[in-house]
Amino acid sequence: MLDKITVKVINRSHHPLPDYSTFEAAGMDVRAYLPEGPVTLRPGQRGLIPTGLYIQLPQGYECQIRPRSGLALKHGISIVNSPGTVDADYRGEIGVILINHGQEDFVVNDGERICQMVITKYSHVKWENVKELDHTKREDGAFGHTGTD
Repeated sequence: MLDKITVKVINRSHHPLPDYSTFEAAGMDVRAYLPEGPVTLRPGQRGLIPTGLYIQLPQGYECQIRPRSGLALKHGISIVNSPGTVDADYRGEIGVILINHGQEDFVVNDGERICQMVITKYSHVKWENVKELDHTKREDGAFGHTGTD
């Protein structure tokens, strides 16, 4: 059984709200809102792409903005600060910072699916200062992999 939460949303675009492509999908497709026309990203260029979406998340939740695998594979398009985080107290328009890692210009059109949105719970940390940490088999070795081979 999947948890469901209610998120307040204002959609100033003329596109459908983000939605799940399949029942068990974690991410919802988000579309570009470009009423003034397409945006071209040259190789190596990044740009802030508006969505027309404004949300109010419940306390204890965040919205993660993640790249779309199809755009990454076919065109080298990704998100600079991946995953981007929208905090529960942010009320501005959601913008997506796309970057073109490809070798050709990429045109972002109005209504194009540009990213995935995942809503998830988070916890706040209460730090506990200690003199030593519990021991493990790995300890401090093998930075970058498990070190168990």
